[in-house]
Amino acid sequence: MRLLRGIRSITKLMALVCRLGFCSNMTTKLHDWDVTPVQAREIQVRLSNRVRMTDDFPPLHTIAGVDVGFEDQGKTTRAAIVVLDYPGLKVLEKYLARQSTRFPYVPGLLSFREIPAVLKALDGLSCMPDMLICDGQGYAHTRRFGLACHLGVLTGIPSIGAAKSRLIGCYSDPGPEKGDWSALSDQGETIGAVLRTRRNVKPMFISIGHRVCLESAIRLVLDCCPRYRLPETTRQAHRLASE
Repeated sequence: MRLLRGIRSITKLMALVCRLGFCSNMTTKLHDWDVTPVQAREIQVRLSNRVRMTDDFPPLHTIAGVDVGFEDQGKTTRAAIVVLDYPGLKVLEKYLARQSTRFPYVPGLLSFREIPAVLKALDGLSCMPDMLICDGQGYAHTRRFGLACHLGVLTGIPSIGAAKSRLIGCYSDPGPEKGDWSALSDQGETIGAVLRTRRNVKPMFISIGHRVCLESAIRLVLDCCPRYRLPETTRQAHRLASE
């Protein structure tokens, strides 16, 4: 019990640090947000070597979904985060943040367009989640630094990319049963997994984000898919973003 209370106290302290603005200060040490697409690509290449591709997280008690959309013809970015308990998947907390869009739509650079609003949403939570599942790519990215990697490296929170479609890579169709998966490969490297999350439905494209290995990412996504193709984290975040 003392250990559990200690873990919760540390998590609350991390949340307090974020709410006081230190998380935002920490991100500016890695890069600025007022950059050109050329500079953004250089930042992705530079920060990609910070991605940790092995399990580096404590026992999970909470897991959160991240969903981003746009309003006012793209002028406003809307970021939704819903925190669920794990493994029960009951909604514990949710937060919706809006702010002006600061970066143009450029394929492969969506994290520069979306993450500022996500950071604002994270700052609104009372308690930081133990794991993030992002509706988008992670390592399965041209420069191995999609949204889930970028968000994980900036915040230090373990993260997973769970995308509905492929960005890059080649694969063979996985088997028809839930849990069947095949490797997603690019230039001879396994960059993710094509995972069947429900029997005989279109697969999801799973890749690591930060501080988690691919096998654990697959397991956790499956744990979050008790009934539907999409993880419950993504479904709840999308529902909040659509309200």
